[in-house]
Formats: sequence, C-alpha cells, structure tokens
Amino acid sequence: MSFMFHPYPYVDHEAVNVISGEHVKPVRGVIAVAKKIMALLSEGKNVGIDAYPGADLRILRNVLRQVSGSTVYTCVDAASLLKDADAIEEMLLPYLPEDREEDPVLLYGRRYEGGYAGLQVPEKVMDLKNRLQAGRGMLVIGQGALTAELQSSYDIRIWVDVTPRTAALNFKYGHVRNVGGGKDLPYSLLMRRNYYVDFENAIALRWQLIRDENIQYYITADVPEEMQMVTFAEMKSMFTELCSAPFRCRPVYLEGVWGGFYIYNLRHLPKEMKNCAWVFDMIPMEVSIVAKMDGKEFEAPFFTFVQAMGEKLLGHQAYEQFGGYFPIRFNYDDTYHANGNMSIQCHPDAAYVMKNHNELGRQDESYYVCVTAQGAKTYLGFKEENSCDAFFAEARKAEKTHELIEYEKYINAVPSVPGTQVMIPAGTVHASGRNQVILEIGSLTVGSYTYKLYDYQRIDPQTGMPRPIHLKMGSRVIHPERTAEWVRENLVNHGGVIREGVDANGHPWKEEVVGEHDLLYFSLRHLIFWDRVEDDTDGLFHVLALVDGEKVRIASVEDPSKSYVLHSLDIAVIPASLGKYTIENLGIGSVTVHKTLLKR
Repeated sequence: MSFMFHPYPYVDHEAVNVISGEHVKPVRGVIAVAKKIMALLSEGKNVGIDAYPGADLRILRNVLRQVSGSTVYTCVDAASLLKDADAIEEMLLPYLPEDREEDPVLLYGRRYEGGYAGLQVPEKVMDLKNRLQAGRGMLVIGQGALTAELQSSYDIRIWVDVTPRTAALNFKYGHVRNVGGGKDLPYSLLMRRNYYVDFENAIALRWQLIRDENIQYYITADVPEEMQMVTFAEMKSMFTELCSAPFRCRPVYLEGVWGGFYIYNLRHLPKEMKNCAWVFDMIPMEVSIVAKMDGKEFEAPFFTFVQAMGEKLLGHQAYEQFGGYFPIRFNYDDTYHANGNMSIQCHPDAAYVMKNHNELGRQDESYYVCVTAQGAKTYLGFKEENSCDAFFAEARKAEKTHELIEYEKYINAVPSVPGTQVMIPAGTVHASGRNQVILEIGSLTVGSYTYKLYDYQRIDPQTGMPRPIHLKMGSRVIHPERTAEWVRENLVNHGGVIREGVDANGHPWKEEVVGEHDLLYFSLRHLIFWDRVEDDTDGLFHVLALVDGEKVRIASVEDPSKSYVLHSLDIAVIPASLGKYTIENLGIGSVTVHKTLLKR
C-alpha cells in the first residue's frame, strides 16, 4: 500500500545517469515497435505481451492493426480470460474491506497473493493454451497474457513497463482501469485495488519473468507514442552498466496540505505547483531510474532494476535478509515556510502489518534535519506516560466536534537544528514541525501505513473533506511508554566517531554514527570532510545524501570514470559491488554527506 496517490505530473530531467550503452540499440517509437512485433507475427511466431497496470496499450493496439499489411494473425485480448467483474469484486472483498468505522476513507486492505490466475477462468486459459499450441501467428495482449499457465505456449514474450508515477497519473486521468474492473470507482478506490491486487500481481509476474529470463523483449512506455523496445539481453546490459557506478533515481514530487518551498526553489520545480510537501527521492517502489544513451533517455521503474540486479546491487546479506526487496527508503519532507506541521502520527510494527495487511516489514522511520527556519521543532514521543491516554481522549472528541486541541500539552518536542538525527521506531508518536526540511529514512516500505492521530482539523485539498484520522489503528500500535526522557536517552543523536583522520592537505575528516537503535536494522552516519574521503561498500549497498555542501563527486577507486556528481540534497545509491569509492568535495568549505547502510 503506497501513499503516492497524487504525484505531480513533472519529470525531473536532472536526475539521469549517462551511460555508453554500446551494446544497446533500442527500437524507438510506437510505429517502429509495432512493425518489429508484426515482423515476428509474420514469421508465424506466437507472441504474448503483458504489461504493468497503468500502461496505456491503446495506441500500440491501434498501430499494430495499421501496420499489419498482408500479415494474417489472430489477436486475443487477455481481458477475455478474466472472470466477470462482479465475480472478481466479490472474490476480492476480503482483501478490500469496507469498514468505514475502522478505515473512514477505505485506504487500507490486505495484500492479495492469488496472481492473475486467481482472476482468470481456468477453462478459458486452457482453451487459449490449446489454440496457441495448435496455431501459429497468434498475439495475446493485456494484463495476464503471460500468466504461468500460458508462458510456454509463446515463442516470444514481451513485457511493457511504465513507471509508478505514470501508472498513477494514467489511473487518475481515466486512461486505464483496474484489471477486470466493472464499476466506475473513485480514484482513491481504484488505487487501493491497485496497491493490494493489480500492482502486486504484476510485480510478482515481472519478477518471475526476469528471474527465469523468460522474456525476449522489454518495452518502456511512459509516453506510448515514444515507447522503446530492447531485447532482454540489452536490458540486462544496460542495467548492469548502471549498477557498475554510483547512480541517482528520478524523484517524484507531491504537493500537500503542509507543503513547503525550500526544495521547490532549490530544484526549480514548476511554478504551477502549489508547494512541495514530499520528494520521493529514493522510495524503491515509487521512483524510476533513467539511463541516458546518445542523448536519449530510457526510463524504467526502479524496482524492475532491483529485480534484475539482485545481489549485485544489494549485496548477499541484504538480498537474503529481505528477499530481494530494496530494504530502505528515502524521501524529503518539506515544511519550510509552510502553513503548518505534518500530522501527528504513528506507524505499525511487523506483526501488526503482517496480521492485518499481509504485507512485508515493520515501518520504522528516522528524521535527519537538513534545513531549518525560525521555531523549527520535531515532535517525538509523549511528554509523560499518562499523556498518551489524555491525548487520545482529546483526539477522539475532536474527531467528532472538529475542535482544535492543545496537542503540545501531550506531545514532546525536540528543537530542530541542522544535523539533528532522530530515530522513530514503529509505534512512536511523531511529526515533523513547520519550517524545516527533513530527510526521512525508513525501513522496508512495500506498503506504507501512516495512522494519523491528529491533523489540526485541516481539509484535504484533493477531496474537500477533513483529512482521514485512524485513531483505532493507531491506538493498537502506539507505545505510551516512549516519553520525553526515553526519547532523549534512546532516539536523538546517538552514536559517536568511528573513524577519523587528516587528509593530504592537512584538513580533518571523520565518520560518525548519528543514529543507531536495536529496533532499527540500519545505521545512520555522517561523513564530514573538506577535500575528500574514502569508503568501502564491503559487500553492502550504501545510500548517500549531500546534506551540507554544494557539490561532490562519488567515484570508484578501481575505475574513477564510474562516478556521479551530487548537488545539494541529491541522493545517490552506491551498489554493493562497487567496493572502494571516494567522495570528493567540488565546492567551498567542508561538506557533510549522510550515509545509510544496513547493520551487519
């Protein structure tokens, strides 16, 4: 379950990775792609084309008909294999419950694991399988075309991908619908169905196809008219080159009721944006990765890249421990010169998430304070242990009366200054206050569960209704014993210097732990230096953010040409396989690079 319902329709062309791509020759443009597919059909090959939900296949279907010429082929819409819409809806009710007392806006559900096979009529699938085995020159296209039962019946298997940003926007603008969906649903319910069913089915199928090397062609199709097709071998070659150097993902930007203006100005975001509340700089299930070859971009979902690269990207420990998922997420929360705080909230632990949502992972977080203005503070923990009950009592009353409450009577506040690191284990009440930019680092986020406890009676700009509150869910996971004293002793700026030295120019450098806790499986570090510092992945990926400074270059020691230049607040991933690398200051004065890695 994600929180990216409303990405802003903006593509950040600064966040690209230039590669040679010498062994990659994409087929570019829908007409050229359609002609290539038609050529395969004209050879009598059976072709299956499956796609990530949100991919708009209408133009490809139309162009295939237009370029068919004298080619005789049979086209089957994979939607014809599905159960009827009412049967699918009834089958999915346990996964998409409609309890508005528990979940006022029907935001949450349970992860469905039945795959496309669970949505299809077995007899129809078997009939199509027999037809494919008996015939030649057949095209099956649509979600579920490459279901396991049919894969071996094709000569050519093709996967069409779109980024999560584009998928969300295509659903929002009505270009696409849920798989087998019959009713016209509100956008929020379309996306709930996606996150618990459709996206999950596609991710699992794509993973299996990549793992088994069971696709021959890969298409990226954010802009259908400009889609690009490469062979599977070319895709792996391109991803391998990306994974041989530090790289940056393409962020997604979101407006919000508490959104600020620091990153809005720093990254020159579109003037039409109201503000910038969230910057999804490196949320693995939400961002994309861009390879720029010969001046042209090839953009793919980052998680497709993760699925293809596996241990080379993550390292053996991370790959085994987290089943191939990228286990840490990174985003910026910007309330700088905004009109208020983030909501007072909490998150669930692993047992609650698995039992109630059938999702992987607990939801721990941390905040690193990057930029502040007057009065900035971070809310963390209760003032006293009895503050929890008093706060929940007032919050329940306010939910009905819509009155403002004096939340600062109950919620502890930590003064925010740049460099402050706080940790937020699951179940800890917290909020980022107004007038700051926070680097938020969280645990494995296949789904996201933010239980808002109080939101200052604000109106959701998307719905025009009060923002949803989840006091019942929050009360089940909250830890009232995490008071101001406990927070001070456990969660704020904990660590110390682990290595230090003097560089060739006589300038000091050091690496220090700024946040570690037994409840968090990652370590939060600082690298502070003037000229350059050396580090080593030692078989585990690192993630670096330039939190204080103008510009740095990160480069492999073995091959310095494998490098990436970070600007202020940019984030880079250092693949586990890179080994030793240097960070060189390209600006003036000392710099601070925030480093996150898994604890061993």
